[in-house]
Amino acid sequence: MIRLLDKQTADKIAAGEVVERPVSVVKELIENSIDAGASAIAVEIRKGGKEYIRITDDGCGIHREEVSLAFRRHATSKIVRASDLDSIDTLGFRGEALASIAAVSRVRMVTKTADESTGTLCVIEGSEEADVSQTGADTGTTIVVRDLFYNTPARRKFLKSDSAEANQIIELVSQMALCYPFIRFRMINGGNTLFTTPGKGDTLSAIYTIYGKTTGNCLVKAEKSENDMHIMAYVSNTGESRNSRKSQVFFVNGRVVKGKVMDSAVKLAYSERLFPGRFPIVFMFLYVNPETVDVNIHPNKKEVRFDDEKLVENFISEAIKEALRTEDAVPQIKYNAESVKTYKPKPAPVKENNTVPVVSVKEQPKQEQVNIKELLKTKREELKIRENPAPVVSARPSKPFIFSELNILGTLFSTYIVGFREDAFYLIDQHAAHERIFYEKLMNEFESSEKHRQSLLIPSMFDIPASSEGTGWEEILNCMGFTVEPFGGRSYRMTEIPAFMKIGEAEEFVRDFVSEIEHDTDIKSRRILDLIASKACKAAVKGGRTLHESEIDALISELDRCENPYSCPHGRPTYVRFSRNQIERMFRRA
Repeated sequence: MIRLLDKQTADKIAAGEVVERPVSVVKELIENSIDAGASAIAVEIRKGGKEYIRITDDGCGIHREEVSLAFRRHATSKIVRASDLDSIDTLGFRGEALASIAAVSRVRMVTKTADESTGTLCVIEGSEEADVSQTGADTGTTIVVRDLFYNTPARRKFLKSDSAEANQIIELVSQMALCYPFIRFRMINGGNTLFTTPGKGDTLSAIYTIYGKTTGNCLVKAEKSENDMHIMAYVSNTGESRNSRKSQVFFVNGRVVKGKVMDSAVKLAYSERLFPGRFPIVFMFLYVNPETVDVNIHPNKKEVRFDDEKLVENFISEAIKEALRTEDAVPQIKYNAESVKTYKPKPAPVKENNTVPVVSVKEQPKQEQVNIKELLKTKREELKIRENPAPVVSARPSKPFIFSELNILGTLFSTYIVGFREDAFYLIDQHAAHERIFYEKLMNEFESSEKHRQSLLIPSMFDIPASSEGTGWEEILNCMGFTVEPFGGRSYRMTEIPAFMKIGEAEEFVRDFVSEIEHDTDIKSRRILDLIASKACKAAVKGGRTLHESEIDALISELDRCENPYSCPHGRPTYVRFSRNQIERMFRRA
């Protein structure tokens, strides 16, 4: 028998699509605050948001006659007609957030617009009719959500621990604070203020405030505009990486999202710059024409779809690559002044029974009824604009690093080329550098329509193993600038080699290559790229061999011609930088 569900049951089902857990509530309410034009937003939670969530903003507020309507399903101020969905430029637009939250919790809202003399208090529980009355208030909105899923115990029992739920909320607020640096965000958990961002429009300052100095110091700024796309990102230099993608945050038109396009673009940009299994730190802010992106393919708007995904991927990748070619992307030697032991006098011994050990115990927040007067008092205190102790950090403009501008001093341990420039000196790993040069020349030969070959007066003979037959190795070598011909059975002769190679290098490369290649003729496959990188490593000049001055000059010049001179094909850095400040700190001068 088909039945029409009653309102409460229907609302609970609809709420399940929007409110999965406490972080879903915080996300929806913060997005509403941002769309309301807030310049300050405070987020407070208790018990991971299960017991208590409070969002306070100084936005435009809601008119008294519209307060009850705001808690109705499909009620919104952000779209009017279906055609508006084709160019969405607000964060919340479906008109289900407040209705869904109220369906599974106890909600109190205090709101006031600038043209109203008094505020409005709205109380609603479990989709019941809202109780609306007047109250004193400042312009803006405060929403308190208590006892989430109190009327849907099956949902509540599947929530994670308090700390796990709190971590998701803290991560979300951190991300929103980065995307909207001109908004002053405060995050309070269990009565403790975790951070307060400056709200002065500087993204890097927000990163320092939330993620700390260690993360902030390793970032390089990437910025690029093209057609209707603009990207501003802070990415880690090639000396910093993580073992997962957790330190990668993507924003598209002000929305925190996940997507294969961004993942693929970052992977492409850092290709051959990091070891396999390592991931860079990325804070990416992408802005595109709203008409070219679909933000409504996921109930919680966590994913987006672009009209031309390849165009967007290449745009992002190239922007990051350009940043990684600058001097700021050079790995720096880390120095921790705290690791240097200094003499400290031992404290005088304390006589027995003179003192009583004090154990610090954090006081648990009391379970108390929400008090409107207290709530408004807290709101006024949090929205006062006062001097923030966090420093405003501005990213200095970067320029491409040019190796030939270095003043070369010589070599160290017959392995590292030493040079200096301005207020820094550099160590260049001669093996990693030559490996990179050799590798790129091979790849350039393959991609070039015109092959630069040199003929051998006496062809070089070699045999291939049975396992190499039919693998297509001849085609790949030919595209690299070699010319090989059958000479009966599994014997071949090599009559031409790439112009940049020596005969010994070429012979060793070919023998190793044909013995290890498998059935795969795609030069861009990971297996063949790794194989070429391995062979380039074997052919490169080794550490421990003293280079002549002319060889050093040639290597430095070749590095400047490389697309990615900063790391070998395996991801090891080709050079590192010591700043003058770092050296002075080592000697306790700074």
